[in-house]
Amino acid sequence: MKTAAVGFRVHSGWSAVVAVCLENGKPVVLRRERVHLVEKFTYRFRQPYHTGEKMALAEAREFIAGVREEGRELAYSAIRELQAELEGRGYQLKRGALLLASGRPLPDLEKILASHALIHTADGELFRECVVHASERCGLGIVSIRERELLEQAGKALRAPRPTLLRRVTELGRPLGAPWTQDEKFAALAAWLAALPSGDSTIRMIAGVPA
Repeated sequence: MKTAAVGFRVHSGWSAVVAVCLENGKPVVLRRERVHLVEKFTYRFRQPYHTGEKMALAEAREFIAGVREEGRELAYSAIRELQAELEGRGYQLKRGALLLASGRPLPDLEKILASHALIHTADGELFRECVVHASERCGLGIVSIRERELLEQAGKALRAPRPTLLRRVTELGRPLGAPWTQDEKFAALAAWLAALPSGDSTIRMIAGVPA
């Protein structure tokens, strides 16, 4: 079987998901979708820490834990479905890349709920954690890439300047039509990096380990 990789750009309650393979060293998009990570796609569930801010601490803790568990299961189902579909087409999905925001550790729940800035951060981090958890259950080898470093890292790995990279990922989506926004472009670029041969020093570089 050929090897495929998937990239995730996560938002509060959903994620852009793009799977690619390399054909003669060039990326080909195999699947593009937007996956919901909450059953009810409403503000209450997409912004669980914002919702929890208005609750007593114990109630907020229980509510957020429920949203997290639901998100993990939805992410798991989406990844397993993607793996099964690609396997039927002759591709083995074993690699992935997740785009991070700041990546800074968060304090305990009480401190998060006391800070509006931390609430925003925590909402996004909850759903990223759901994707990581589900990926591990599915046997995906995940690398994490800080989004602000994506173009720089990709430029080094693929030996291409930023304008060339942006043009190439834009062209990848043309056969697919909309949506092919920055979400899909960045998820595709992350997947492209994850699809590079595992022996390539680039993988160690992306993961933050000196090559």
